[in-house]
Amino acid sequence: MSQIFDEKGNITPVTLVLAGPCFVTQIKNKEKDGYSAAQIGFEEKKDKHTKKPQQNHFKIANVKNLRYLKEFRTEKPSSAKASEGMPELEMGAEIKADIFVAGDAVKVSGLSKGKGFQGVVKRHGFAGGPASHGQKHGLRAPGSIGATFPERVPKGKRMAGRMGYERVTQEGLKIVKVDAANNIIAIKGAVPGRRGTVLEIVSEE
Repeated sequence: MSQIFDEKGNITPVTLVLAGPCFVTQIKNKEKDGYSAAQIGFEEKKDKHTKKPQQNHFKIANVKNLRYLKEFRTEKPSSAKASEGMPELEMGAEIKADIFVAGDAVKVSGLSKGKGFQGVVKRHGFAGGPASHGQKHGLRAPGSIGATFPERVPKGKRMAGRMGYERVTQEGLKIVKVDAANNIIAIKGAVPGRRGTVLEIVSEE
């Protein structure tokens, strides 16, 4: 994250995101595949790290080997503004950060920070037991997890377990600035995940 100053000296907290270049690696249509979609690839990688079938897949699209692939459903834009600045979705087409402009509303999806195996106090916000009156080694214990009937732990019971590393979507974010030369966009506020997380940025308009 960083911060940007406006003309009046006000500070805006932003997250800097490398938003390209991305490449269209496959086009699907209703006639052949039953639905319309475009497969987008990001971040180049070497041949020795790419399997032969994938190399042929990228060769057909006339693009370099890419590390991340994601499929997006494609429908006709509901307005002229939705398609403004968007390149034609053709095999091998390059998508850069300049498809966004300052002021655009977007939603960002990504994997949240993984925090490992955590107890109920941190994972679910349990208060824990009293720190006095004979308490010993059970301050952060979950307590009872069931009853005599039905003699089992009910589904969905809040217990200790792995925390984080889940898909999170943040809506209502705003693009503050676009650096088209370096494919960097500044998004107001925080986005899901840690530094290095791959994000999906979709316009809300």
